[in-house]
Amino acid sequence: MNRVVYRFVIQSHVPQDEIESTLLLTILAAESLHGETDVRLDAAHLLDASGRICVIDATTSVGRDLCRLFAGFLRREFGEDSFRVESPARLGKRARTPSSAGHPTSPGLRSSR
Repeated sequence: MNRVVYRFVIQSHVPQDEIESTLLLTILAAESLHGETDVRLDAAHLLDASGRICVIDATTSVGRDLCRLFAGFLRREFGEDSFRVESPARLGKRARTPSSAGHPTSPGLRSSR
């Protein structure tokens, strides 16, 4: 099965510490929907707040909901223009985040805790 990831690129007007806070809120919301265990197992993500990038694995239903929640919270908290979502990349093609040259996102994705 190919992994599908979404890359959120967050604009400079969003404070770096708020990016992490929004992701943590997103994880709590996902736990309310799916339970803590499923989120731990299926909500793989990588956050580079200084590079303003969050990559979320949307292969599972938990990951897809995490993407939806993160996008919704960013939009509501910081506005429509606060981020963009790059089209899904296949991890099998070694998708990379711009700020982590040399580190493919597939090994870097990690569960929520």
